[in-house]
Amino acid sequence: MSKIQNYILGNWTSGAGEGVPLIDSVTGEIVGHASTQGLNFGEILHYGRTKGGEKLRKMTFQERGNMIKSLALYLTKRKEQFYEISYRTGATRVDSWIDIEGGFGNLFANASLRKLFPNQPYHVEGDPIDLSKGGRFMAHHILVPKQGVAVHINAFNFPIWGMLEKCAVNWMAGMPAVVKPATSTSYLTEAVVREIIASNILPEGALQLICGSANALLDTVESQDVVTFTGSASTGRMLKAHTRIINESVPFNMEADSLNSSILGEDAIPGTPEFDLFVNQVRSEMTVKCGQKCTAIRRIIVPSNLMDDVQTALGKALDKVTIGDPRLKEVRMGSLVSKDQVEEVKARTHEIAKTAKMVYGDFDKLNLVGANGKGAFISPMVLREENPFANLAVHETEAFGPVATIMPYKNLDEAIELAQMGKGSLVSSIVTNSDEIAKDYVINAASHHGRILVLNRENAKQSTGHGSPLPLLVHGGPGRAGGGEEMGGVRGIKHYMQRCAVQGSPTTLTEITGIYQPNSKYKEATQHPFQYHWEDIQPGMSLRTHNRTVTDTDIINFANLTWDHFYAHTDITSLDGSIFKKRTAHGYFILAAAAGLFVLPNKGPVAANYGLEECRFLRPIYHNDTVYVRLTCKQKIDRDVASAEHPSGIVKWFVEVFDVEDELVAVATILTMVQKKQEVFVEMTDEKIAECLNKLTESTKPQWGILTPQHLLEHLEEGYKILSGQIQDFEIATPEKILEKVHHSLYNYDKFPLGSTFPTMRKGELEDLIHPDFETAKEKFLEAREAYKTFFKENPEAILKNMVFGELNRYESYLLERKHLNHHFEQFGIL
Repeated sequence: MSKIQNYILGNWTSGAGEGVPLIDSVTGEIVGHASTQGLNFGEILHYGRTKGGEKLRKMTFQERGNMIKSLALYLTKRKEQFYEISYRTGATRVDSWIDIEGGFGNLFANASLRKLFPNQPYHVEGDPIDLSKGGRFMAHHILVPKQGVAVHINAFNFPIWGMLEKCAVNWMAGMPAVVKPATSTSYLTEAVVREIIASNILPEGALQLICGSANALLDTVESQDVVTFTGSASTGRMLKAHTRIINESVPFNMEADSLNSSILGEDAIPGTPEFDLFVNQVRSEMTVKCGQKCTAIRRIIVPSNLMDDVQTALGKALDKVTIGDPRLKEVRMGSLVSKDQVEEVKARTHEIAKTAKMVYGDFDKLNLVGANGKGAFISPMVLREENPFANLAVHETEAFGPVATIMPYKNLDEAIELAQMGKGSLVSSIVTNSDEIAKDYVINAASHHGRILVLNRENAKQSTGHGSPLPLLVHGGPGRAGGGEEMGGVRGIKHYMQRCAVQGSPTTLTEITGIYQPNSKYKEATQHPFQYHWEDIQPGMSLRTHNRTVTDTDIINFANLTWDHFYAHTDITSLDGSIFKKRTAHGYFILAAAAGLFVLPNKGPVAANYGLEECRFLRPIYHNDTVYVRLTCKQKIDRDVASAEHPSGIVKWFVEVFDVEDELVAVATILTMVQKKQEVFVEMTDEKIAECLNKLTESTKPQWGILTPQHLLEHLEEGYKILSGQIQDFEIATPEKILEKVHHSLYNYDKFPLGSTFPTMRKGELEDLIHPDFETAKEKFLEAREAYKTFFKENPEAILKNMVFGELNRYESYLLERKHLNHHFEQFGIL
């Protein structure tokens, strides 16, 4: 039988000895054996800190985010192979979707957070803090990647999601990971890691995998490491008390099992949409993953007068749940992870049943579809606890399977108290159409829960459900749930970074943070800042404008234009008792006038105004006052471009408006979209094309592909005939669903992939030549190009079809020509 391997120190490695057998949860067959015998965990952690950590820490947030996005795309294309393996864990297609595509979705979500971070390896947090009256001594907080490794000890129920939801945030933070999945389902984690390593997307050392026992794993953790644990509360407490964790003050994040509750609002009586939503949600949370979810509903808290109604309705809903081989479409619930887990769930259920009554299900009777008794199958079980305030087993004992207990409450205060008796949980939910009930429950129950879902008829169709942790929300809970927090968007990334308060002068902190700090020295621009591309703009780069005197006429005209006739601007007889002494300029006129002073009218890299973040008017400007503006680059933020626009970034400009006495009268932060340099493609001028053609001979060999020089020229000639409208009798070959994306790709600075083919070209073989010789083909190519230039000179507004990119205007045709010629001239080494 094959060994499940470990990926450590840059190699796939099998542990010594026979190893632990891993069992197919459905058939009882052995999947493989896992062993970590002979592995040196100290070396593994050191390798991650050095080999993977050094590279990740140097990457910017944008580079890390794009890396994770590429990985998500790569894995998504290969997702089906993981479903086949996932069935062996007892998971249905729906169960596996949560684990597989939920895990990949987590990568996508966290990759998108790069937009909220600067284009540098570290983060600047919050606002600057002035520590002196003169503004020459200040502080700011920065966060830098910890120089350790993230050690993830995961549970058996989500072999993929459990790994990726943690790794996504530590990679974004610039930290490598060592993943220790639960041994019983580690074969699925190994399959995904094999694809991750094969992709070569992550730097070596960014991910290591340990499949099997790892009792000594924490013996060599260091203060810069971070340990996360998902699993039982008892195991988590034991690990958290590890001597090394305590002595090294290693951050330890625990997400433990919890007795999550769902409350049926008193208004949600039978016949209401909320009653049906509640029953369906409980059934789903009991049966998805066969109840093996740390967020599953364990305690069903309902009004005492609705106990029988809920019990009956839930029983009918569970009757429709077919149990058996998860590969079959008709099966709605698969198996537990192992036979041992079956016995564990039975034992825990019997503990609860010492006071509670079993009202649905039978451990000894199972109607299986497509499966036999060799698998780890179990029936859904519903218990009924009539006295939940006195009988505490229901609040202290968790059966980690399809088991839940109904219990009554008399009023909302009792429902809140019952929810709190779980002593901390990952999630609670309340199903009610009363916002008053919802508010009362949430405010009073939130102290004991990491997340609360309020479900009603309005949000039911869009709701992700009680048991669905989301990448941008905190996942964790107080007390029994472990006291930890995972994910949570930006907050989750910061868990793997060290926060440091930095003190110094504004000028020094500008250099350190990469953000212009007020009162720091200006860097006078040698030309207007709007003439620079995004890459060349630096924080602190500054321009002082000329002066402008504000007149009565300016103020009156602005009032008439905007219809803003506030008395301070238009009625000087009403100024007594106000803060104004004379006719006052509108604040937004000052802002508009400032723009008039600093905006460069010429076309350049600044593509558009992107918005306004802050604006303060510090004192009035009266008629006949004179002002000037200081425009300074405050910060640069990278951005993704997916539409018909060239690559660009956002520049935040700090706008200071002064009067002629150099007193500050207004400040604002404006954002502009600034194009990035195009340094990938050579411009295809007449001279450059002639130079390239002079290098091309009949015997020139391509660096890739099968085209001959004459085939190249005839292919380019056909392209020009399409661009000039001579050839338009064809259908667009690109599918409609991706045509817009393909069209927009003309604007980016990415080269055509090697091996790109035109729709009309034969695959793997050369076309028949049209012209008698190479020289004739060259002449016809140049004629076709001249015809293209003439066409758009005479028809500048024309729009023509292209087989690949759809409809193109004059400018888009130029973009295609530039990419196309660069691609093929590089192919023949003549560029």
